[in-house]
Amino acid sequence: MASVKEKSKQNGKAPAAEKTQHPKERYMYWYESMQLQRKFEEKAGQLYGQQKIRGFCHLYIGQEACSSGSYTALTKDDKWITAYRDHGIPLALGSDPKAIMAELFAKQTGSSKGKGGSMHIFDKSVNFVGGHGIVGAQIPMGAGIAFAEKYNKTNNLCITFMGDGAVRQGALHEAFNMAMLWKIPVIFVVENNGYAMGTSVARTSNVTDLYTLAEAYDMPSEPVDAMSVEAVHEAVSRAAERARAGEGPTFLEFRTYRYRGHSMSDPQKYRKKEEVEEYKMRDPIEQVKAAILEKGYATEEDLAAIDLKIKGIVEESVQFAEESPYPTADEAFKDVYMQKDYPFLME
Repeated sequence: MASVKEKSKQNGKAPAAEKTQHPKERYMYWYESMQLQRKFEEKAGQLYGQQKIRGFCHLYIGQEACSSGSYTALTKDDKWITAYRDHGIPLALGSDPKAIMAELFAKQTGSSKGKGGSMHIFDKSVNFVGGHGIVGAQIPMGAGIAFAEKYNKTNNLCITFMGDGAVRQGALHEAFNMAMLWKIPVIFVVENNGYAMGTSVARTSNVTDLYTLAEAYDMPSEPVDAMSVEAVHEAVSRAAERARAGEGPTFLEFRTYRYRGHSMSDPQKYRKKEEVEEYKMRDPIEQVKAAILEKGYATEEDLAAIDLKIKGIVEESVQFAEESPYPTADEAFKDVYMQKDYPFLME
């Protein structure tokens, strides 16, 4: 790792990644995965406006490279945990879009049986240990999940995502210290989209190059241009290699951007439209599309067919959610305790 003086200053970008050749299959996965997330989230935003989705709803639009690039760098046995902007990751991992949409509708057929809603998506089948609503709470949990993998000698790791606001939480520093002390196989990722709700990083932190926070613990860290899915893949690959070699954690600062507000109730008065448009010029999906066409991996017609397929998948997920039943009243007492006859459970 380079010294602080050698590292770039925060400007929304990170140093360009070394050029690596990626196979056609990887590029095609990236395109389809990111498009699914984008179209799913756009539809979720529309449905929220129609009051079919209620409560809090945090969209992942613009940040899709973070999930898709990380996925191709890891194995199917690795664990994932994140904060409450959590629809994109399970979609990248292969969760059924119908179950995710049904959860947004608070339906019984949802991934959390309609009890979690937008902020608490879980899917054990793809090793997604959930979205978590309390800021920073998932950071020590991710370290704990990774410790269990180390204890059981599985050679798996846990990738732990957080927002830029979470790096001001004391739990992060406690987890960083313990993870380095015990060389826990965890990849800590801050998805730095520039704003903790409506407050810029510069207004809440003396340190704006967030990856340098890890240096206090001698933890390897680096900034990543997370508008580039290739750069994300390569950074996570390096971190995973260290983790599996027994070298412990890495802290990655994914410099990304959300095109929509913090949540659906955010009027976005804290940033200029020009800023948003500037980031859209670096859109990760458009970058991958251009690379696919340039390399001859697919034609415009091929990609249009993928787009049409994704549109159908999203429409099916909405229909499934619309037609699914709400949970029955007795569901409130289920899945609370592992012990089904827990003596203090009142009915």
